[in-house]
Amino acid sequence: MTVFVTGATGFIAQHVIKELLKQGFKVMGSVRSESKEGAFDEVLQSNKDIDSFIHTACPVDFQVNDIRAGLLQPALEGTRNALSAIEKYGNVKTVVATSSTAAVRDSDASKNKDRTITESSWNTITLEQELNTGRLGYDAAKTFAEKDVWKFAEKHKNDLNVITVNPSFVYGPQAFKIKDKNNLNESAEMVNRVLKLKPTDEIPQLMGRFIDVRDVAKAHVEAVKRPQELNGKRLVLVEPAWTNELIAVIINKHFPNVDIPKGSLEEHEQQLKEGDLKWDTSKTNALLNFDFISLEDSIVDTVKQILEAN
Repeated sequence: MTVFVTGATGFIAQHVIKELLKQGFKVMGSVRSESKEGAFDEVLQSNKDIDSFIHTACPVDFQVNDIRAGLLQPALEGTRNALSAIEKYGNVKTVVATSSTAAVRDSDASKNKDRTITESSWNTITLEQELNTGRLGYDAAKTFAEKDVWKFAEKHKNDLNVITVNPSFVYGPQAFKIKDKNNLNESAEMVNRVLKLKPTDEIPQLMGRFIDVRDVAKAHVEAVKRPQELNGKRLVLVEPAWTNELIAVIINKHFPNVDIPKGSLEEHEQQLKEGDLKWDTSKTNALLNFDFISLEDSIVDTVKQILEAN
């Protein structure tokens, strides 16, 4: 079985490819611009043995100046180009799209306050809202791109299996050794920002739900292995919440020679009370039926990799 992976040099994609190869799949991938019209036509036209298509490519840049051109358009055009090529060429039977919990929980925090977020929940963000900040632009890009995937799935429900993987914030080590710690991906850099704090610095307040990148990769591969069983499903990957306070506590516990602020579990708990959301992803957990990597193990593996880099 041959699997095609878009955005093959990306953080998640590299782990997906590594897991696919580990399990004996033949893998092909793209590294060029997916937003160009016809970007996938030639590869699907020329390789009729590609029967599974994993679309991971999506820009992640919250500091982008032009939100529509830098986030929304590349995400939507990349997704539409992939779906168009699948429709026109090849023998693809399974489509797995990497979405996000940004398409599940609402960008309007007030709408999340008194509800339980599940696999059937959707972000209600509008095109007008997405222009406000890079974060909202990313939320919109993920939401609208995933909606395009499900419209496509409905159109081809008799001949295609379609699954989305919706991870929360993705932590964990990179798939391969870090060569330059000055050029980390956004996930590793967020841990590195805590590592670079001085002992007397205030720990920036930041929190969210997490999932380890290796579990995200396993979910993608499960979708390829069990396409009929998982067809039509959103695999929403949400583990317990993190804060920078908790990350600092974990780093101090496992790396006592690293001189950073100690972090406070009390402050961590207080921040959770004020900002954590209520999730129920029991359907996803039952479908996948494997144990997720803990936040502690994820952070430890990431820090080890950063400290070993040049």
